[in-house]
Amino acid sequence: MLVEHRGRRPVVPDSAYVAPSAVLCGAVVLGEGARVLHGAVLTAEDGEVRTGTNVVVMENALVRGRAGHPAVLGDAVLVGPHAHVNGATIEDEVFVATGVSVFPGAVAGARSELRINSVLHVNSRLAPETVVPIGWIAVGDPAELFSPDRHDDLWEVQRGLDFPGTVYGVPRGTAMRDIMTRQVDFYGEHRNDRIID
Repeated sequence: MLVEHRGRRPVVPDSAYVAPSAVLCGAVVLGEGARVLHGAVLTAEDGEVRTGTNVVVMENALVRGRAGHPAVLGDAVLVGPHAHVNGATIEDEVFVATGVSVFPGAVAGARSELRINSVLHVNSRLAPETVVPIGWIAVGDPAELFSPDRHDDLWEVQRGLDFPGTVYGVPRGTAMRDIMTRQVDFYGEHRNDRIID
C-alpha cells in the first residue's frame, strides 16, 4: 500500500517490488531492484526513507525516517524480518538480521553484520566490516561491543549519547506523560494520510 503523508508520496521504480501487504508511507524513495516484502513498513514520518539498489526489506521489518535522521539504506542491503531501522544510515552491503534494532543517528559501516537481535544504539558508529554477535549491543563513536550481561559498562558509554534528546527531543528525566503527549501529537499527523494506490 502506498500512502501520502505530510504531502509527500512514495517513489517506486518499475524494477522494484512492494508486496500487497507492505506499506510505504510518505517521502519513501526506493532504489532500482528494491524488494519490500509482506508486512514491512517504510514510513517517512517527518524525514525521508531512501534505499539504494538491490535492497531487500523482509517481512514485518520497520524502516522509519525522522527529521534530522533520515533512514538511508545503501546498495545491496538486507533488512531481516522484524528488524527495526529508525533514523539510521546503513551503508552498502550490510546484513541486518532478524530482530535487529538500529536507532536514530546510528551508522552501520559498509559490509558490517548485525546478527540476530543485536542493537546499534543511538548516535553510534559501527566501523566497516564489523560483526555484532547475536544479542550484543554496539554503542559509541566508534562503537564498542558489549554482551548483554555488561549493562553497567554499557551504560557508562551509552549515557552520553543522549537517547531521549535524539529520539524524543527532550532532556533525560522528562516525565513519560510529557513525552507521550508530544508523541500523540506527532503521530496524529497520520490522521491526514491518503491512500494512493
